[in-house]
Amino acid sequence: MGLHLRRLDHFAIYVSDLTTAERFYTEVLGMRLVDRLGDMTLVACGGTNIGLIRRPALAPGDPSIIQDPRGRAHHAFLVEATDFLAARKALEAAGIRTHGPVNWGDHECFYFLDPDGNLLEIVTPPGSEPPV
Repeated sequence: MGLHLRRLDHFAIYVSDLTTAERFYTEVLGMRLVDRLGDMTLVACGGTNIGLIRRPALAPGDPSIIQDPRGRAHHAFLVEATDFLAARKALEAAGIRTHGPVNWGDHECFYFLDPDGNLLEIVTPPGSEPPV
């Protein structure tokens, strides 16, 4: 019979401080605040919710992972190819270090970290023209 999954409803990531994480995901990345639920803040990106779960003893992430992100757990956010360079410039203007662009053959991307060292990626649609 098999499963008939409709879509990803949400995923969750650990953060050490909910206020800092909420500010980063809403003010820097432009996500929408959905709810605050005790030790979790829910934000929305497109049709998917992201649970930011407070974990005070979270060890800081290794900032060097953006230099070699292959094979590392991460979350990728899709932008139109025409918005790719503006997204990178906006993050860098906010003081966020980025790595890339990386051309994977059928799309471009770049990597960055959230305040807790979670590896994040901005990616263009497969088959889109490389940004200029």
